[in-house]
Amino acid sequence: MNFPFFIARRYFRSKKKKNFISIIANISMIGVGIGTMALVVVLSVFNGLEELIRDSYNTFDPEIKVTPATGKTFTVTDSMLQQIQKVKGVDIVTEVIEDNALARYQNADMNIKLKGVSDNFIKQNHLEQAMVHGSAMLEEDGRSYALLGRGVQYTLSVAPANKFYMLQIFTPKRQIQTGFNPNPMQNYVNRKNIMPGGVFAVEKQFDANYVIVPLSFAQAIFDYKQERTALEIKTTNQESVSGVQKRLENLLGDQLVVRNSDQQHASLLKAIKIEKLFVYLTFSFILAVASFNIFFSLSMLAIDKQKDVAMLYAMGASRKIVRWIFLYEGAIIAFTGALTGLVAGLMICWMQQEFGLVSMGMQTAIVDAYPVKMQLTDFMYTALSITVITFLAAYRPAAIAAHTDVKKLL
Repeated sequence: MNFPFFIARRYFRSKKKKNFISIIANISMIGVGIGTMALVVVLSVFNGLEELIRDSYNTFDPEIKVTPATGKTFTVTDSMLQQIQKVKGVDIVTEVIEDNALARYQNADMNIKLKGVSDNFIKQNHLEQAMVHGSAMLEEDGRSYALLGRGVQYTLSVAPANKFYMLQIFTPKRQIQTGFNPNPMQNYVNRKNIMPGGVFAVEKQFDANYVIVPLSFAQAIFDYKQERTALEIKTTNQESVSGVQKRLENLLGDQLVVRNSDQQHASLLKAIKIEKLFVYLTFSFILAVASFNIFFSLSMLAIDKQKDVAMLYAMGASRKIVRWIFLYEGAIIAFTGALTGLVAGLMICWMQQEFGLVSMGMQTAIVDAYPVKMQLTDFMYTALSITVITFLAAYRPAAIAAHTDVKKLL
């Protein structure tokens, strides 16, 4: 066995230590354990929230989205769609027309995001799982239906089961008509009616704004021909999204921007990662404060064990050996607390995953309890922080012990 570690372990397990030194060492272990447990739990919660956001957005957003580099629309031709469909890894290509509109239902009005999609839209996402009323159906027997976000339904008080009232959509005309018209508003505004077919609940940003309609309906009300605002692409399971994205970028050139699901919400995911980083730094600082007790306990232990150090020098021990004894002592104190904290944090996260102990406290939340996801990297970074902090806290007392003046003790 390593000799310095053997001595350090004997010091740690010794029952003859001064009582106040033992108390401070125990406080050090408890402080490091609580800090480690809190760090693991909080980082796991941030991982869970990030995963929850990805899952909720992936229900509505595509794996790959093609948009114009400049402007709002771009021209889509049949040959262009055929070329994209031939790209290795492309499964479904959905044409999209999305813009602002005014929705009216009976006497209620609101501004909405009207999203017109081609027939294969439902096939490439999981919107069917998000339906809270009706079914994910846009057309049936030649009749068009609209899918409303739950927030839009609440604001307009839409009753999808009521077949007597239709949803009215208003958009400004792209080209203003001139000439006499008994209703002058028709010169400036397009109006079309559509029957509400179902209600979906994905995420507040979508639920409170979006109404999904067939592409032909959006094409008519926005006066579009071959213009599209986006193409949404689903990949095959055999190909990676990044690989398909690169092939599409090579095909489409610089005029169009190809983004994967994370890039579509890059600012939000980046904000979560920054928050997680600052939480990690904050709790690492708390661990550093808790490690001050290690510094004090080792300093007092070094004073208390001066005669033992003198005896070790008399037996031929070097300063390096003495220094490592106290470094190992600090490591034992810190890692005993850290290991306890890691196990406790692991158990808390597991119980939250299995039993949902802590609720989010929101009736409209996507999940009932706080999401938790444990990652090996979090445990590795936590262990790295504890190692660095322990070394910094223990080095000075170890150096003092190594420079004990033996002559004064003899």
